[in-house]
Amino acid sequence: MSTSLAVYAASENNSRGRHHVEPVPQYRGEYQRDRDRIVHSAAFRRLEYKTQVFVNHEGDMFRTRLTHSLEVAQIARSIARVLQLNEDLAETIALAHDLGHTPFGHAGQDALNDCMRDYGGFEHNLQSLRVVDELEERYAEFPGLNLTYEAREGILKHCSINKARELGDVAERFLQNRQPTLEAQMVNLADEIAYNNHDVDDGLRAGLLSLEQLESVELIRVHLHEVRKRYAALSGRKLIYETIRRMINTLIVDLVETSQARIREVSPQNIDEVRSQSLALIGFSAAMRERSLELKRFLRTNLYRHYRVHRMTAKADRMLKELFHAYMSDIRLLPPEHQQYAHQDEAAIGSSGRARAVADYIAGMTDRFAIAEYRRIFDPRELT
Repeated sequence: MSTSLAVYAASENNSRGRHHVEPVPQYRGEYQRDRDRIVHSAAFRRLEYKTQVFVNHEGDMFRTRLTHSLEVAQIARSIARVLQLNEDLAETIALAHDLGHTPFGHAGQDALNDCMRDYGGFEHNLQSLRVVDELEERYAEFPGLNLTYEAREGILKHCSINKARELGDVAERFLQNRQPTLEAQMVNLADEIAYNNHDVDDGLRAGLLSLEQLESVELIRVHLHEVRKRYAALSGRKLIYETIRRMINTLIVDLVETSQARIREVSPQNIDEVRSQSLALIGFSAAMRERSLELKRFLRTNLYRHYRVHRMTAKADRMLKELFHAYMSDIRLLPPEHQQYAHQDEAAIGSSGRARAVADYIAGMTDRFAIAEYRRIFDPRELT
């Protein structure tokens, strides 16, 4: 942890603690303990085989949820150090922010949300909180990982008003129009920096995007021309990497300088004054925000809606929906421990409990496990 925290940074001294009280850890801080619990969790290990845009079996050169989370953590720690924020808390939130993601990326989330429409819906951000609060099974004295309030608050990036009323104190800011810690605000944007830039890299590597197309995006064009001017003979992967690393640096510098200016203007003297703001203090300049939005629009049109990507997402949609309906129709298709959860939840709150247990099981799957499970249930040649 940084030894020179700003007065407005999150600190263990002003932490709102854990739901279940535990002895103070030896030789490490509370947020370090949070980080370590995430790294050792089953959900974190499974991120290795959950992908962003491309499916796991399409190649081992593409980003996974695990490598993405590590990239976000690296960016977050760098920014936290400059802004004198709590590096350990920032890293914790970064490593945990995707724990609730389904197999097959956003296509999987959309499929599960459709299936759960009559049972409370499904959203990966809420599922990440559910993973650390309830689903991880590692400790004798409490469910989940029993993370600090600040870590849990940072994981919950967005939430509807109705859902916030159900979640209690961790979601109270959505009811009161208050802000989370600066660490949480910053990780949210570090996530954006990471996925926009590595989706460009993965799209080029997969042959779905070309440098000629990318020159239509100002944020890319400026840096691509700069690299070509300085290194006239450069081509291939080095040309791409030089361009992308400059893009990342430009975004980080803008974020840091804009945030520093906002913090100086408001001059919060403690974390409560950060929370009381109606608008976030961490952010990009207006010009950089527009450039970033232009890149997002480009990726949505040219990568996420590319026919080859759509083919896989259409398959993912069918697979997860058919798995959901199969489990709901015959709970005995689930492994015994998940059958037990489904029966318990159904007894407690009815069919929505059964559906939530099924959604938990599917959301925890990796890409390759979901494909194998689909074959086991629907392919008559698979007899085990």
